[in-house]
Amino acid sequence: MTTNPFSLWVYLSQSPLLWLTVTLVVYAATDAISLRTRRHPLANPVLHAMWIIGAFLLLTGTPYTAYFAGAQFVHFLLGPATVALAVPLYQHRRLVTQAILPMLAALAVGSVTAIVSVVWLAEAFGLPREVVLSLAPKSVTAGVAMGISESLRADPSLTAVAVVLTGIMGAIIVTPLMDRTGIRDFRARGFAAGLAAHGIGTARAFQVDQLAGTFSGIAMGLNALVTSFIVPLVITLLVR
Repeated sequence: MTTNPFSLWVYLSQSPLLWLTVTLVVYAATDAISLRTRRHPLANPVLHAMWIIGAFLLLTGTPYTAYFAGAQFVHFLLGPATVALAVPLYQHRRLVTQAILPMLAALAVGSVTAIVSVVWLAEAFGLPREVVLSLAPKSVTAGVAMGISESLRADPSLTAVAVVLTGIMGAIIVTPLMDRTGIRDFRARGFAAGLAAHGIGTARAFQVDQLAGTFSGIAMGLNALVTSFIVPLVITLLVR
């Protein structure tokens, strides 16, 4: 038997299944806590799973590349999960059709506001051009946002961080904000969540109500499409 107390950990850390297991166990635990708190906004499982896993990687000295090699199966499932949003969309297709004009109006205003506001704020604080460009597509899902960032010759990794932070912040504040403003229509609540906070906001919307989740998924998809066209125009007009 070896006298090295870390030998077992060294052995386990080489297994890709370790990091997949860690990811699933941590998320299951944080989701259970969220459920016990009746889905309180501050108990968002994505938020707490992120910092717990991040702290664990720091304590163990594990590089992100080693972690991702094991947990990439979860990343792969993002594609099927996005496609699966078509199921509730089909189930509520009549309600979606009835609200198509208000949705298009909200999409136009929301997409432009999300881009212009962050560009103006970044410019006002004197941030470097590369940072401004990286922040512009923050309100769309990560895959699309990083693609837009690359096309602008910005930093896709910084864009990914901005996207995740935007999603978490949106998921936390959307329910209290809608309650405070008196918006009770789950179509409007969900659409706002998906438009501003993409996939993480959509997950939060489904926790609250299936109809809200359906409209959030629609907003997430449409906003990704519209933003890919709007960002280059806004950048041309506003960025120094």
